[in-house]
Amino acid sequence: MGTNSGPTVRRRRLGAELRRLRERAGVSVEQACELLRCSISKISRMENGRVPVRTRDVHDLLQLYGVTDDAQREAFLALARESRKRGWWHTYHDVVPPWFEIYIGLEGDASSISVYEAQLVHGLLQTAEYARHVIRADNPEIAEEDVERRVALRLDRQNRLTHESPPRLWVVLDEAVLHRPVGGTAVMRVQLEHLIKRAELPNITIQVVPFAAGAHAGMGSTFAILGFPDPTDHDVVYIEEATGSLYLERAAEIRHYRLKTDYLLAAALRPDQSLEMIARVTEEMK
Repeated sequence: MGTNSGPTVRRRRLGAELRRLRERAGVSVEQACELLRCSISKISRMENGRVPVRTRDVHDLLQLYGVTDDAQREAFLALARESRKRGWWHTYHDVVPPWFEIYIGLEGDASSISVYEAQLVHGLLQTAEYARHVIRADNPEIAEEDVERRVALRLDRQNRLTHESPPRLWVVLDEAVLHRPVGGTAVMRVQLEHLIKRAELPNITIQVVPFAAGAHAGMGSTFAILGFPDPTDHDVVYIEEATGSLYLERAAEIRHYRLKTDYLLAAALRPDQSLEMIARVTEEMK
């Protein structure tokens, strides 16, 4: 039960272990609620890794679950302490909604990120100017200071792509993304050039699903699949909505979206063909 990861992943790991211990001990959620004097929803959020867990609560739950080994108890308590630390993104807490904080934490610890985007360039590949126009369009009444804060956060997230041991980023774009001139043709041309340059990195692959593919597996929604280096940390599918997000973690759900990705890759142009298309669209914008 290692702790060489960020607080969000540690929180998920702790929650999964607490659920496993509870089920092994034959303790119901209601019994755990009675001990902690809390609601069923709180136990659910704790076990799903959605909220920090107090070390006192972990101590009490371990007693209830019959965990008596001192070394094991200390490992759980240490994990609880680590999971309550603030992530690097906390400095942006004023412009980051709680539901997105979870994603940033998971993204920061992911070893692989597979994305399908139907309308926009993914945030990890956006230029600052493209991001500004996206943020303003999404919230026309946003203050200029908040726009710049959100752009700074987006660029900070991108830094990990060029750090030591970067994640493997595989992005599938619908062709419509290339033709939508976000911010005008000049901004879009620079954005497309940026995609081509980013694709030169060995850890980044970009593919395009052309209009000619017709109906395809990604027409329902955009999504991201996050994988982690520790096999005990299962994959997560992230789906963003207008005012919140979904985090899918069941094995069947992961398989469903992995299959979607396979079908999308089959419909997409090869990476080299995709970059040729991006270059061609870029030329047309001059």
